[in-house]
Amino acid sequence: MPCAIARLGPGSYANFPLLNFQSPDSSQQSKDQEFNMLWVKALHIVAVVTWFSGLFYLPRLFVNHRMDCNEVLHERFVIMERKLFWAITTPSAVVTVGLGSWLLISNWGYFMAWWWMHAKLTLVALLLIYHYFCWHYMIQLRNGTCTRSHKFFRLFNELPTPILVAVVILIVVKLTLT
Repeated sequence: MPCAIARLGPGSYANFPLLNFQSPDSSQQSKDQEFNMLWVKALHIVAVVTWFSGLFYLPRLFVNHRMDCNEVLHERFVIMERKLFWAITTPSAVVTVGLGSWLLISNWGYFMAWWWMHAKLTLVALLLIYHYFCWHYMIQLRNGTCTRSHKFFRLFNELPTPILVAVVILIVVKLTLT
C-alpha cells in the first residue's frame, strides 16, 4: 500500500482524507464550516417542526381534558399532556433555541443588521411565553384548579398559527424596507 501511494506522486493523496496529512487551505475550511452550518440549519428546522407539533397538539389535549370529567379520562389526559410536554415539546424548544442561537451568533453582524431578524426573535420570545402558559395550564388541569373552558382552549390552540406563518415569511422572504 505505501508503494502505491508513493507512485501517485507528492500531494496526489489528497483524495484520501485519512492519508492527507497537510492542513487544508482556508477555502476548504470555509467550505467545511459552511457545510457544517447547513447541518445546524437542517437540525434547527427539524427541531422547530417538532416543537410546533407539540405546541399545536398540547392545547388540543387541553380542550378534550376540559370536556371530559371522567376520573379515568382525567388521569389519561394528565399522562398524555405530561409526556408530550416533557418528552417532546420542551426538549424540542431547547434544541430549537440552542441551534437557532448557534446560527445567530455565527453570523451576528449580518443577522442583527436586518429588521426582520429582530421581528423573528420577538415572535420566538412570544412562542416561549406561549410555551410557558402551556406548562401553567397543564399544571392547573392536573391539579383540578383550571377555570378555563374548552372554548378558551380552542382559541388558545390557534395562537401559534399566525406566529408560525409570520416567522416562515420573515425568514424565507427576508422582506426589506424601502
